[in-house]
Amino acid sequence: MADDNDDSSDKTEDPTQKRLDEALERGDVAKSQEVNTWFLIAGATLVLSSFSGSIGSIEVPLRNLIANSWMFHTDGPSLLALAGKLEYALIAALGMPLLMLVISAIAGNMLQHRLVWSGESLKPSLSKISPAAGAKRVFGKQAAANFAKGIFKVVALGSVMTMILWPERLRLESMLQLGPAAMLGLITSLTLKLLGAVVAMLAAVAIADYFFQYRQWYERQKMSLQEMKQEFKQSEGDPHIKARIRQLRQARMKKRMMASVPKASVIITNPTHYAVALSYERGMSAPICVAKGTDLIALKIREIAREHDIPIVENVPLARALHAAVEVDEEIPVEHYHAVAEVIGYVMGLKRGLSGRPA
Repeated sequence: MADDNDDSSDKTEDPTQKRLDEALERGDVAKSQEVNTWFLIAGATLVLSSFSGSIGSIEVPLRNLIANSWMFHTDGPSLLALAGKLEYALIAALGMPLLMLVISAIAGNMLQHRLVWSGESLKPSLSKISPAAGAKRVFGKQAAANFAKGIFKVVALGSVMTMILWPERLRLESMLQLGPAAMLGLITSLTLKLLGAVVAMLAAVAIADYFFQYRQWYERQKMSLQEMKQEFKQSEGDPHIKARIRQLRQARMKKRMMASVPKASVIITNPTHYAVALSYERGMSAPICVAKGTDLIALKIREIAREHDIPIVENVPLARALHAAVEVDEEIPVEHYHAVAEVIGYVMGLKRGLSGRPA
């Protein structure tokens, strides 16, 4: 029961993408019933305004059925044929409106989150029968928000219906004197007005409720520092995470190497496939490798060297040997002292000759 009594105040960190994905797999998503309600009512309004005249397509068969009922045979084949005709008439008249309502219901869910197939909510849980959890649901933020939302909808719907129906009170009184067709037209007109006003009013409720539900859901997904450390430890074993870490490290190392190339004393090349940048100053025990690479990296090292007038010396065996034997920011091995000393001596001789040249 220790977990049940934990205070959520220590969950101060934003959830990771892994945490959000796990919540989605469990079926724990941000969902507002008001959005679904709005889509259903908006779909019903659209159906009523678009297909209210389609009732005529089933009016004629039903009228004929009632008027000529004495002519129809009630034996097996005849009754099946009659039922088939009525079925086709009903499908033709109601199929598209019902399909639009189904699409509206699906759209209300898909707008909030992608489709989720999870049986997590069907699993038995002690929290579902816990008195403490039940009291929290009754007196918590969600219950208070639902109560305030219900009061607002009752007041708003009552006001909307009063504003629309009160000016029509005289027409409503005269409905008893109208025929069925005229009465149906009047009822349809008033219903569309009411539904249009309800859709406009519920749109504000749905938007506000969605953001409230999303905020509540996001707060539930927040993590404590301990949870983040635990997740990081688990994800370190993920090969994708490791590969990404290696890529980031290589990118940082490459950037740091390129920034160190202008400090080099000489670049030893293959001449095209290998490049090793060495730095040496008087007093150093041995030259230090400040950058190295092959192919494109070697090309980039040579370009930077040319931009900063750093000598480039072609020495195929030495370039290959140094690239294999020395790492960046390390001194060259002892066995290469002599060959590197000859190269650096040659470069320093060139520099002395250029500095002694008259301007």
